[in-house]
Amino acid sequence: MLTEMGRSARAAFRRIAKAESTVKNEALFALAALIEQRRDEIIAANNLDLDAARASGMSDALMDRLILTEKRLQALSSDLRKLADLPDPVGECYDETVLPNGLKLRRQRVPLGVVGVIYESRPNVTIDVSGLVIKTGNAVLLRGGKETLHSNRALVALAQKALVQSGLPSETVQFIDDPDRKLVLELLKLHDFVDVIVPRGGESLHRFCRENSRIPVITGGIGICHIFVDATADIERALPVIHNAKTQRPSVCNALDTVLVHQAVAAKALPRIVEYLAPSGVSFRAHESAFPFLLRSGSGKLPDSVQPAGPDDFNTEWMSLVLGLKVVEGIDAAIEHTNAHSMGHSDSILTEDKNSASRWINEVDSSAVYVNASTRFTDGGQFGLGAEVAISTQRLHARGPMGLRELTTYKWVAEGNYHSRE
Repeated sequence: MLTEMGRSARAAFRRIAKAESTVKNEALFALAALIEQRRDEIIAANNLDLDAARASGMSDALMDRLILTEKRLQALSSDLRKLADLPDPVGECYDETVLPNGLKLRRQRVPLGVVGVIYESRPNVTIDVSGLVIKTGNAVLLRGGKETLHSNRALVALAQKALVQSGLPSETVQFIDDPDRKLVLELLKLHDFVDVIVPRGGESLHRFCRENSRIPVITGGIGICHIFVDATADIERALPVIHNAKTQRPSVCNALDTVLVHQAVAAKALPRIVEYLAPSGVSFRAHESAFPFLLRSGSGKLPDSVQPAGPDDFNTEWMSLVLGLKVVEGIDAAIEHTNAHSMGHSDSILTEDKNSASRWINEVDSSAVYVNASTRFTDGGQFGLGAEVAISTQRLHARGPMGLRELTTYKWVAEGNYHSRE
């Protein structure tokens, strides 16, 4: 089954790679309209997945990733239209030069090829990825989790309908409509037809892909994200940023997991952080360094929302309303802790010190680093990329949100005047 899907995806890629930008944009506009027109059908399909998820005991964090509401569907349609309005990177020329022998040389962007995307629990990824590959003239084989089967069937059908309406091959977007896990392994061996694999899920999925794929794998989308409250930070202005990073959508990969506090402001900052976030349902895992600043006067007990951190808590991506707290001696210790425990996703410093900000930018080894901003901005849409296939935490051609340009590669183009090499 997958061999035939791969073969048809390769054929579709050959066709859409040559498509004009106007035609590809027409498909994006058509898909946006179909999502709005078929909203009730999509939500009905999504409800089947939600019912099954509840019956299986799925966690609230994963349920949040699974839900498609009217608001989220409208956001998907809006993002598709924004994507259509962005410049098409395919055909873009750069690094143009003329060699001493008169040979004209340049690089020219071309589509990446056939992309295999393996993901869990997030049907919005189906539309995000479909839109990006259409815009960049690629093709995709989608393999969602069993928990999103009905939602993905409905969404892929609309993507294929939009493609056909625009005169493009429906096989540009294909969905592996079978939850059998052995098909993941089969996809990873499909090197004759698939050019790159992008897994979006937990560490076990990423490790499985790295260990078993015959195709290059771009991993990411797992984040243990930090905010360091420096000695010069404006604490009252810092609190809403920390609150946003933790609570705005706690189940996603750019949500905050750990707050590091400079010891010079710990007495003021730590109690305020707990007071500010606890009413929103946040509970805390405090390192012993934070105890002296959190113990209730008189009782000698930690607040009800705070408990001692366990040995693995600072290596945990919480995906829920749990937040780690630790006091550090200064920026050296903050950078050391972040580089040791972060997974290279998104990390932020709150500071008024330009030197501290510069050191954070230069020394924290993550795909996105922030100064005085929430980690929640690491997102293709927020970065003006339209959407993203994934958040790459590797050092390949793509790092951070993988938008349009990250779905292209390049070819060298040399133009001569009947040149021969001497």
